[in-house]
Amino acid sequence: MTNAPKDYVAAPEQRFSMPELSPEWYRAMIGLDAASRPLVDPVIGELVRTLASAINGCAYCLDMHTADARKAGEQEHRLYALPAWRETPFFTAKERAALALTESVTRLSEGHVPDEVYEQAAKHFAPNELSQLLAVIISINSWNRIGVTCRLSPAPKQS
Repeated sequence: MTNAPKDYVAAPEQRFSMPELSPEWYRAMIGLDAASRPLVDPVIGELVRTLASAINGCAYCLDMHTADARKAGEQEHRLYALPAWRETPFFTAKERAALALTESVTRLSEGHVPDEVYEQAAKHFAPNELSQLLAVIISINSWNRIGVTCRLSPAPKQS
């Protein structure tokens, strides 16, 4: 933690490394993630990844995908408001449909994916785009489970 301010609290120690202990599976996971991306708008993809990572409490992925969202042109105020996206005027109808689907798939045990959520997404995404969007959501939820279970932590940032 050489760059961390003196009052930072150290993150829990990483439990183990999936790339080291399961390299073939990890390479397949990277391939799965790459295959999910082609038809999804990069900004929507990063909003989805960021929201799922926030819901799942994955600090590593949250740090990565907010940075990637900024690189894709996302605005700070939208990233800050993402956890309360329903309460803001900042998101388009298409983005709202993607975010609602992300919440439902990520919180699957809380009531599955309601028909109205699916139908709203299907209204804004062509079938092949919707399939890819679902692939992005599934992929980030898998990455979140790796990050949280292995206790991956982002590097401290300079102020």
